[in-house]
Amino acid sequence: MAGEKEPGRCCIVSKEPPAGRLSKRLQMLADMVTPGSRLADVGCDHGYLSIELVRKGICPKAIAMDVREGPLAAARAHIRENGLDDYISVRLSDGLAECAIGEADTCVCAGMGGRLMEQILRQGMEKACGMKELILQPQSELQQFRAFLREAGFAVIEEDAVLEEGKYYFAMKAVYKGGGFGSWGGERREGRGGEKELSMQRLYDRYGRRLLQDRHPVLEQYLVQRRAYINRLRESLEAADSRKAQRRLEEILGELDAVEEALSFYEEPDGC
Repeated sequence: MAGEKEPGRCCIVSKEPPAGRLSKRLQMLADMVTPGSRLADVGCDHGYLSIELVRKGICPKAIAMDVREGPLAAARAHIRENGLDDYISVRLSDGLAECAIGEADTCVCAGMGGRLMEQILRQGMEKACGMKELILQPQSELQQFRAFLREAGFAVIEEDAVLEEGKYYFAMKAVYKGGGFGSWGGERREGRGGEKELSMQRLYDRYGRRLLQDRHPVLEQYLVQRRAYINRLRESLEAADSRKAQRRLEEILGELDAVEEALSFYEEPDGC
């Protein structure tokens, strides 16, 4: 609908924390990091996450990497201000290119679209598979990105979500379990199983298995807002008389079915 803001739309944003603390979405990432891990922060922006994790003793060392010189200069300044030059190295890097195999235990990648994040992991697959955990926060294409992780042999063991300044952010912790195309660069494969199993897998890819099974309240809020948005958009498209509107209507009705199925998780009584 013209002039209507779509709920839950995420974009690339700065990692600058308000009032001297981490933003909610960055704190969500920090909370997922296993204490004692050496950190590789891909797309570190101004370095706030690396600084916080090292300053609190959660990570003994960190590598703050970004493909842009501007944010790296800011990261260097902030690291110096906190007296952490001996603990955080700053590197100009396209993804994981400048991180050696075995140099980090945890990779955090956030603040970018799912397609770009997938590209970064594909290019550094051997390094990613060798890490103990990946903590990821794609800003878009979440369904495709979750499918990529699964097909590459990664298992998502933890998920979380926050709403901050009108935007929804979804994060996941993944560990490499093998069985996918891994470091050999294979292509995506169609899943096997019955129609019901495949439908449920698509739903988990779209919204997150653990978020649904845990009935995460932020996901529920997102789904309710998304349902309201789709219903408003449907009214507008049904009033339009064009093939383009009809095709778009079919798309959103398919999404509406998925939203309703996801919301059904919240209707089940505890213990079932």
